[in-house]
Amino acid sequence: MPFWGLVPGLRAAMARSMNSATPRSGGAIAAVATYTFWGVLPIYFKLLQAVPALELIGWRIIWSLPVCLVVVVVMRQGAELRAVLASPALLLRLALSALFVGGNWLIYVTAVNAGHVLATSLGYYIIPLINVLLGTVFLGEKLGRLQWSAVAVASLGIGLLAWEALDMLAVAVVLGISFALYGYVRKVTPVGAVPGLTVETALLLLPAIGVVAWFGHQPAGSSFTTGWSTALLIASTGLITALPLLLFAYAAQRLDLSTLGFAQFITPSIGFLIGHFLFGEPLDTPRTVCFVLIWIALGLFSWDMLHKARMNSATKSPA
Repeated sequence: MPFWGLVPGLRAAMARSMNSATPRSGGAIAAVATYTFWGVLPIYFKLLQAVPALELIGWRIIWSLPVCLVVVVVMRQGAELRAVLASPALLLRLALSALFVGGNWLIYVTAVNAGHVLATSLGYYIIPLINVLLGTVFLGEKLGRLQWSAVAVASLGIGLLAWEALDMLAVAVVLGISFALYGYVRKVTPVGAVPGLTVETALLLLPAIGVVAWFGHQPAGSSFTTGWSTALLIASTGLITALPLLLFAYAAQRLDLSTLGFAQFITPSIGFLIGHFLFGEPLDTPRTVCFVLIWIALGLFSWDMLHKARMNSATKSPA
């Protein structure tokens, strides 16, 4: 069966997955899936360690755009995409978010391939605290006392790790700030997940083509031509880039920014495990204490959310 014959079934399946749950529960599922996927990405990028980071980012952008366009067709969101393209204000915001996410990709891949997976973990541990700050200061979101206690415990853990890893701190801070700002811009931009990511990758396409063309004219040539396995992994960057970002944008529009930020602890926790047990990066006492404190913070925050959800459910139940 040709691809276009599969479109109605794909469209129905994706629509069911988006609409079968309430907005908040659907956003929570999307957030967990996104952060778990991002957590295991160091393994993927280690397989592409021979590819220069800047060239790899260029290929990621180039291969992500076709994936986004296919999803636009499947979900019948062409009209929304055209509306975004016709709005200079929305294009300006998405150009800003594209710069943030593109810079974040470059820093992340460079750090992973240089053997600093724990530095990326530190960066992603910082992101939720930045999200809490952005959410409370700019979006009027409020945290309860127990949630603020969770913030304090997590801050203590991150402070301990930063004290013992000053050489990684610059990378971690830039990584954390860039993605937190990306999440904030997407949160306040009234554009759907699919059209928004499609426009972001389209805005980055010309620079990406220029980058891969430049590498192709270097003496070493393009990494895409070094072998079929490398070419396949590079081509797959479209899927591994676009799909989790679509889920992230979907979650960001349905969850409080502070809630979304704490769910993000999933990514660096997996990164810690991969960096230490798989890649052999040292896990000394301060890092271990940091890991424990952050999971305590997660427990406090999660318990508070669950308690409030049960209270709301009891209040809404018929007498």
